[in-house]
Amino acid sequence: MSELHTILVANRGEIACRIIRTGQQLGRRMIAVYHHEDRNAPHVAMADEAVELIGAVPTGAYLDAEQLIEAARRTGAVAIHPGYGFLSENADFAEAVAAAGLIFIGPDAGSIRLMGDKIRSREFARAQGVPVAPSFEISANAQISDFFEAAEQIGYPLLIKASAGGGGKGMRIVHDAAALSEAAPLAMSEARRYFRDGRIYAERLVPGPRHIEVQVLGDGEGGVLHLGERECSIQRRFQKIVEEAPAPRLAAGLREQIIEAALRLASAARYRNAGTVEFILGSDGIFYFLEMNTRLQVEHPVTEAVWGVDLVALQIAVASGAGLPHRQSDLKPSGHAIEVRLCAEEPERDFRPATGRIGLLREPAGPGIRFDGGIREGGAVTPAFDSMLAKLIASGESREQAASRLAEALSQTVLLGVPSNIDYLSRIVAHPAFIDARLHTGFLTEHAADLAAPVDPAQAALALSAAALGCRDIRITLHDVPEIHARIGHWRN
Repeated sequence: MSELHTILVANRGEIACRIIRTGQQLGRRMIAVYHHEDRNAPHVAMADEAVELIGAVPTGAYLDAEQLIEAARRTGAVAIHPGYGFLSENADFAEAVAAAGLIFIGPDAGSIRLMGDKIRSREFARAQGVPVAPSFEISANAQISDFFEAAEQIGYPLLIKASAGGGGKGMRIVHDAAALSEAAPLAMSEARRYFRDGRIYAERLVPGPRHIEVQVLGDGEGGVLHLGERECSIQRRFQKIVEEAPAPRLAAGLREQIIEAALRLASAARYRNAGTVEFILGSDGIFYFLEMNTRLQVEHPVTEAVWGVDLVALQIAVASGAGLPHRQSDLKPSGHAIEVRLCAEEPERDFRPATGRIGLLREPAGPGIRFDGGIREGGAVTPAFDSMLAKLIASGESREQAASRLAEALSQTVLLGVPSNIDYLSRIVAHPAFIDARLHTGFLTEHAADLAAPVDPAQAALALSAAALGCRDIRITLHDVPEIHARIGHWRN
């Protein structure tokens, strides 16, 4: 068993802050890395030591495995935590970390290759008796017309996906052969661009499904624990923006079947550390394996709130060689939690990512409220990284209490200087269909008219005034005005 006394976090933003916080609470020395553009970022200030990564392009620096491993060696780190995104599901990186004599806080490279490849993982799931939606692979060197017969057998509509993909990249919905001919080459191109792997496949599109996922923790020897399921059905552009635990309106028997399937799959894969098995659940009550994310998920805080655990602490414990720190019978869920992702984007313009400089940030507080952020006033939001800025989590004894606390917390949250989805999220959690937990992946499309921003002449006038001062977004009340005047200099910068 290794103490893991010094851990390097190969990431940035809110997840780097979150990992550093837990590591320091455990008495570990935490090392941050940063590109020059991030030199004043919160995760750099929080860390016990920070190492600058060299690179003309910020994302390229954070993806430079050699620099990251060298930074770990120079600072005396014995382990690397990849967070999520960047290199978290990169088998070559996990292998390089191990080859350097360091510990990768996550699954081994073999598990990442097996479960991170959507085509291989589906075949593996099918072999374990886990239900998989009918599908076929579209090879890059074949004519798309060769697959028309398979498509007809499965039936339209189909969902095209990248085998190595994630985050909605490379995904297309097709309703007929003509659309398949057009969409498949585009999906291949996008898959190559984002994942350096052009393989794609098409599966039957389940109409109006729910997105249910199970949090697992494995010891690498076949022993696996679960920490319940999460509902992640509210999505835009195939990306989640609202998640909760446990999944509401899910029959106990069906919940048990989904969790059992996730445990069977993770155990057969001899999975180690934290991971998430994702499923699509049809309105007919039939569920299908979707994919496995071989890393910590963005939405992990709702599981932590309901199950009373710290998943990063559990990751560190497993990586140290301590085995699973709990027995399943010791883990009991309590209450409900809901998370929303605060993003720099413009919902009224098809969620177009936004940029700017944060002039004013007011974080919410109160019972059951958690704000996971990696931003600060004066910080720049650039197109170099994902649009997510922070996560707001509300928990309570019931779903109703969690939703009420979340609505209040969103009303307290102020972010000026860059357009955001805060008001849009407020409209989601206030919508009757959300309150009644009538959820599915087409939720935002179905209720688009209700969720559109209302036209308020007074607020429009304030927005125009703010724009004249160089502020690109406005979300204020009268008591904010003195503070806004005091921060005009930040906006102009």
